[in-house]
Amino acid sequence: MVKKVILKGTYCLIIHLSRDTTIQIGKLGSFDFCEGFYVYVGSALNSLESRLKRHLKDDKKLFWHIDYLLADLNADLVEIVFAVDDGKWECAIASNVGVEGVGIKGFGCSDCKCTSHLFKFDDLEGSVGVCINSFKKLLLKPKKLEDL
Repeated sequence: MVKKVILKGTYCLIIHLSRDTTIQIGKLGSFDFCEGFYVYVGSALNSLESRLKRHLKDDKKLFWHIDYLLADLNADLVEIVFAVDDGKWECAIASNVGVEGVGIKGFGCSDCKCTSHLFKFDDLEGSVGVCINSFKKLLLKPKKLEDL
């Protein structure tokens, strides 16, 4: 019998919002989002692969803040950068990404003291680059969606 290995890790979802839009983010409230690229930083310390596959699905129950953004017709998940590691790196990655991006106050950080886990960028290349560099800065080995 082969036992399945459950991976743990931290990830960045890179989302393209094709137009300005207002989205109700659960109980958090209504947010005005500008067209552009957004990086959401999250972690899965139970099953990274399952979490990432869930984020890629269109048909799911809206639970986390990011689910509401991803469910918007103008939102497209265009890339994932992640690292497999048992450590709790989510807030450190968010802090690093936040140096380059504009934080969306209160988004995705209801369980920590960060000001945001969602950051706006103007372009795809810059958003992916800052994610990769944020993982490397912490000596983590970043992978991309095609590595999943």
